[in-house]
Amino acid sequence: MSEEITFIHAADLHLDSPFKGLASAPEAIFQEIRKSTFTALEHLVHKAIRYQVDFILLVGDLFDNEQQSLQAQIRLKRAFETLQQYNITVFLSYGNHDHVEGNPRFVPYPNNVIEFSNETVSSYTYVKNGEPVAEIYGFSYEKRAVLDNKVAEYEIKNPAVAFHIAMLHGSVQSNTEHDTYAPFKISDLREIDMDYWALGHIHQRQIVKQTPPIIYPGNIQGRHRKETGEKGCYHVRLTKNEAQLEFLPLQAIQIKHASVDITACDTVFDMESVLLATLKEMTAVTPQLIDVQLESKYEHIYEWERDGHIEDVIDVVNETLQQFHPWSYIFHFTIYGQTNIDETLYYGNHFIGEMLREAEKQPVQPLLTDLYKQQQARKFLPSLTEEEQQTIKTAAKQLLVHELLKE
Repeated sequence: MSEEITFIHAADLHLDSPFKGLASAPEAIFQEIRKSTFTALEHLVHKAIRYQVDFILLVGDLFDNEQQSLQAQIRLKRAFETLQQYNITVFLSYGNHDHVEGNPRFVPYPNNVIEFSNETVSSYTYVKNGEPVAEIYGFSYEKRAVLDNKVAEYEIKNPAVAFHIAMLHGSVQSNTEHDTYAPFKISDLREIDMDYWALGHIHQRQIVKQTPPIIYPGNIQGRHRKETGEKGCYHVRLTKNEAQLEFLPLQAIQIKHASVDITACDTVFDMESVLLATLKEMTAVTPQLIDVQLESKYEHIYEWERDGHIEDVIDVVNETLQQFHPWSYIFHFTIYGQTNIDETLYYGNHFIGEMLREAEKQPVQPLLTDLYKQQQARKFLPSLTEEEQQTIKTAAKQLLVHELLKE
């Protein structure tokens, strides 16, 4: 009997993603952005071949939308065909983004691909050198949402098989930052004698538990400004005594945050050299999309933004950054004037005091109702988190007070 197996665990490929908030990038860069999920898929295939893995686990949301483009289907089929040439099996399941009933697939997959085709947990036996060595368990979403706890359906079959691996596209019941689908408790997973829990759905990679390994690999390519840092998959080597985990970056383009202090800039023209000096230090082996926060102790930063001067400077900086190899591009910026509103203004019997008190009571999200009624807005704009709403409110109050008091 084989004493070890090796595999790649990936999830949330989101092929053909629309890339929220990035459509305004220059055409050449935007075309690279649009291709980046496919490039990351190619990197995954190359890693699987290089590491000579036995199989690959793809745990849900292979596609970004229910109605996948023909291009996305063909690209995935070609990736599977390449893996077939190296005798690498692929086990896949579908998640909330590419659920079965909304997944009209016209391109057939090669024989090395094994699909979990419905919502009932089932298993397949992986055979190596003529003998069964691993039992792979999983299910696919039939509709957009699976709200039931599926853990009870994972039952060990054929205990004589050396390794038992579960695929689960879902989230911990207590997770409030994401849509809670196929909810589970970590303690419930640990009670089942699986050698590895391959999770999907959460785009932030996370080793939930080491023993047994309960792992979110994250998505393979960041798609908006919240999905920063390296994105990829895990290369796993399982023996009966241990699990060796290695994270493998796959992203074609890396999204990063950068904070730049421009307090020393006496004029807006001084910003160019300060920005370039900071961003040149952010070395990377892949192109970078950068979300910049400009910080200053002085309130004139708000005047520069209002007059469009900051945007003009960033356009000039981007012209230089695009010449780098690999290129960088500032796709979004925010400003933060490190001046606090005088607390006494909140209590004054005057217009500013009334305005600040009313602003504190006013939630931000309802003010955007008309915007989110638009189909295109719902497609490209995620709901704001509490932190983002508070940031917007604070910036709005600072701007209003500055404008009212500047004279």
